[in-house]
Amino acid sequence: MTIHLHKNDLSHDLKIASGIVAIDTEAMGLNIPRDRLCVVQLATGDGDAHLIQMEEGTDYAAPRLRAILEDSAIVKLFHFARFDVAILKHYLGVNITPIYCTKIASKLCRTYTDKHSLKDLCQALLDVTLQKEVRLSDWGQHALTTAQQQYAANDVLYLHALKEQLDALLVREERMYLAQECFAFVNTLTDLDLKGWDHAALFSH
Repeated sequence: MTIHLHKNDLSHDLKIASGIVAIDTEAMGLNIPRDRLCVVQLATGDGDAHLIQMEEGTDYAAPRLRAILEDSAIVKLFHFARFDVAILKHYLGVNITPIYCTKIASKLCRTYTDKHSLKDLCQALLDVTLQKEVRLSDWGQHALTTAQQQYAANDVLYLHALKEQLDALLVREERMYLAQECFAFVNTLTDLDLKGWDHAALFSH
């Protein structure tokens, strides 16, 4: 496994042979308008991770990254797509489709548990233990630490394998259609989030 570091955009085009790219983000916090996007991680399934560090003051133009996010022939694979899609939409102004979310998939097919974090999924489905100590660290600093780089890479390196396991469960439980409908709704949900709507109240009586 190799971690490739990039500044403000991918430094070269990525070959996405599988048609699926795993994506994650790191920010200064969880308040999207306030807490700037700092890192975008990508993995194509070849065992390498690409970390794009967005420097303070960047205009988020990122044409190579934007091309991937907006390519409808490439599935964008997330864990908790709701946050990542929203922050990418807010800062890059992109419409991301199609989407696959391993957290949504897990909640639909692993109803025997309430443990659906990335760490829980990797442990249960792949027998991989993720270290999460640096999750709440300064992602806006000029140089990412080795621990931050490894953490960021791990957040995308296992998503392809998780998707394969979750797809099998979704098919077995006859819930793939529901999953696909939920994935398609993520864009609408993030629009509601960014515009300040309480989606739970919106759909209540």
